[in-house]
Amino acid sequence: MIVLSCPDIEFPFPSSIFKESYFTQSYYTGYLDVKILCMEDHRVSSKPAKRGDTVDANLEIWARELPELDLETEGIIERIHRVERLVDRAMQETLDAFDLSHGEWKVLANLRRAGPPYRGKPGKLAKRLDLSSGAMTNRLDNMEARGLVRRLDDPADRRGVIVELTDAGKQLWDAAVGAQAEKESLVDSALGEREKRQLNELLRRLMHAFEDVHGPAVPPHD
Repeated sequence: MIVLSCPDIEFPFPSSIFKESYFTQSYYTGYLDVKILCMEDHRVSSKPAKRGDTVDANLEIWARELPELDLETEGIIERIHRVERLVDRAMQETLDAFDLSHGEWKVLANLRRAGPPYRGKPGKLAKRLDLSSGAMTNRLDNMEARGLVRRLDDPADRRGVIVELTDAGKQLWDAAVGAQAEKESLVDSALGEREKRQLNELLRRLMHAFEDVHGPAVPPHD
């Protein structure tokens, strides 16, 4: 690390310097292996050093074993897979904390999306969630026993019922969403607003490319 001397800077830097005093942008990374420039306005301008990840280590192996492999494409696909697994792990931790299964979460989400009064027909819910009528009935039985949903007579069909989200079910789902959103805010610490927009646009293009060939990966309301 090359340093231009500045009498009021001590080493190692305290973390508060990285967040406020010397950086225009927040690079809260502990120690930076970069050249540090002391400015007249007492800020330090720098870029974080490039840091490899676990995918890079695998790509080094494939570069040796399969030199014809497109490593850029492989890196993109592998990173998408790994981020998905990490998000899934965080989601499972959230569901465990709120005593919800993935299936129950999906039912609550579909009713919540419907807007007030948060109702849906069992048949449509089953179709959206790719469940048989029997499986949907069992799931609703369990959720109704827990007070998360209730069944009401369908005024348009004397033989049918409507599923309604209870206040307890709505509160539970909202709380779980808030907890998961807090975990997913990690994205904000890694990407700026412009970077998030750019990444969303690139991922959107990838989604279009794959869905044009293979169709939607999941039901639209899953």
